[in-house]
Amino acid sequence: MAQEIDRTTTTIGFAGLGNLGRPMAESLRRDGWSLKVLDPEPARADGLEADVVDGPRDLAECGVIALAVPDDEAVTEILGELVPLLAAGSVVLVHSTILPGTAQRLAREAEDQNIGLLDVPVSGGAERALSGSLTVMAGGREEVLAQARPVLDAVAETVLHVGPSGAGAAVKLANQLMMFAALAGAQEALDLAGAYGVPEQTVLEAVSTSTGDSWITRNWGFFDRVAAAYDEAGTPVRNRPWSKDLWDVVAAARESDVQVPLGGLLAQHLADRVEAHTRKGSSS
Repeated sequence: MAQEIDRTTTTIGFAGLGNLGRPMAESLRRDGWSLKVLDPEPARADGLEADVVDGPRDLAECGVIALAVPDDEAVTEILGELVPLLAAGSVVLVHSTILPGTAQRLAREAEDQNIGLLDVPVSGGAERALSGSLTVMAGGREEVLAQARPVLDAVAETVLHVGPSGAGAAVKLANQLMMFAALAGAQEALDLAGAYGVPEQTVLEAVSTSTGDSWITRNWGFFDRVAAAYDEAGTPVRNRPWSKDLWDVVAAARESDVQVPLGGLLAQHLADRVEAHTRKGSSS
């Protein structure tokens, strides 16, 4: 079995310094890892003690590659250029939310080059990313996960091995569907109570000790803050989780012949509701 990755001899190539990527990179630096970072907007690396590179090929000498880029296309493009250049025994960590089928294909292609690849999407938000307390859902070979644990432990409080390649991506999409279903229900419920003159906070206080309690209601305002961060970064709505991830749910379900009528409904309308709620909050 390959030995654990050693922070004293390994440089991590980190691609994607967005809402989650930047604080994850900061957690890695705080844990003592050396970084080379890649982002279409190099200014996102300002203040981060890391070498900023121009393209994927500049990460070829890194023993670990971590990706927190927006989607399947970006992950595939970077790894298509980079994997053939990596040394045998290197490890690729795909933190991006991608389709399970994409994760399986990328793992096979990496294996052909004697590279270990894990689909390791994360959950918890930017604040937990910065504190190194995310949850990681890991899909892939157990020996590769054991090798990569020191890196993952720097960004996560909980690392779960959920199955073979593609399983991490599948569990992340399952999490997103549950979360966004709860969010849609909470928004409609608050609109209903509001029509009878009941303020949001009053409803949230009432449900906090009732059967309607959920992570969504306990963290109300979370998605308003995330949307505001995306606005500041100029991230298109179609690339935000309440749009992109829900369409990934529908695509993954179609690929596996599973019916997700609620997921399809949410993919059609939730993004508009999230964005409208954020605008309402910023104008009040």
